[in-house]
Amino acid sequence: MKKEKSIATLVIHAGNQVDRSNNAIFPPITTASSFIQPNLGEEGEFCYSRCSNPTRYAYETALAELEGGIYATATASGMAATALIMELLPKNSHVLVMKGVYGGTYRLFERLRTQTSGATFSYVDLNDLEAVNSHIQENTRLIWIETPTNPLLELVDIEAVCQVAKSRGIMTCVDNTFASAWNQRPLTLGADLVMLSTSKYIGGHSDLIGGAVVTHDQDIAERLDFCKTTVGAIASPFDAYLALRGMKTLDVRMERQCSNALKIASFLEQHPKVLEVHYPGLPTHPQYQLCKKQMRSGGAVVSIRLKGDISEVKTFIAHLNYFVLAESLGGVESMINHSASMSHGSMSKEEREKIGVFDTTLRLSIGIEDINDLIDDAKQALSFLQ
Repeated sequence: MKKEKSIATLVIHAGNQVDRSNNAIFPPITTASSFIQPNLGEEGEFCYSRCSNPTRYAYETALAELEGGIYATATASGMAATALIMELLPKNSHVLVMKGVYGGTYRLFERLRTQTSGATFSYVDLNDLEAVNSHIQENTRLIWIETPTNPLLELVDIEAVCQVAKSRGIMTCVDNTFASAWNQRPLTLGADLVMLSTSKYIGGHSDLIGGAVVTHDQDIAERLDFCKTTVGAIASPFDAYLALRGMKTLDVRMERQCSNALKIASFLEQHPKVLEVHYPGLPTHPQYQLCKKQMRSGGAVVSIRLKGDISEVKTFIAHLNYFVLAESLGGVESMINHSASMSHGSMSKEEREKIGVFDTTLRLSIGIEDINDLIDDAKQALSFLQ
């Protein structure tokens, strides 16, 4: 019996990365839009880069194997990946969505898809299986699972939800952006699709925008490939190259980042000026046991809620030295995000607070810096608060 490769090995060797022309150790960037065909009616391996491209192919096959799938398509962004999955659904479909879903996903669903395809969406706690069953309608075609959620890091029992979905003939997709295959592999837990914003941990260096959709179902793969070719929101060869290069160090980066995150969360949990700490890797987290069951660690993101008001948030951010204020997450540098005005800025104050995102909620993306420097930085910045 062939031994399954570990994640540390897969990130280096997965997929079909062979450079057929020069045996280069890393696939080159092939920028050609078109490829010369042998003769009329005789197609080569590649014909047009919207359909397939050698650099993107090397990356997609590696990503598919990393996630435990048979097919991956690399898209221009994470939101393009989400939109591509929606193309699989017939018009007027109903979708069940984890409450507290990423603000950009909520915006796509509520402000675009409801208008353009007649889709409807119900937002529920997917861990409440009674609620899941009661919200399923005759036209429910997809359950959208985000775990951990952005930014409050709520988990969903992937296996349990997928079992319900399969019994009702409903497709499932897991947004695996925050965890990556290093932390969890949803396809092995029963999911039909995985969506990734590869701008985050796959790329890992804050230098690309990209997304991906992965599946292990042949029928879904064929439908996805048709939709991808038809819509054309593909990753460029250069972004595919950057993502594949970044993926090579995913294991070592995540090991350091997740270790750092646990230590940061443990420190912040004890600090008198921090009202809430959200990190599923803490034994005090209500979903700690679920985290241990389906994840390798609590991840590399820690979300907090400061005591006080927005002025305290501004003071805290102004005094940080190593945590940079920026959109996104997953880079080697530690970042801080003000959820209310950044990741969830497209939602109203009432919508945000309904899911637990307040003006004093901050999302920390923990990098690979020395942990003592990061804790000291947070400690000194917190000392300026009233």
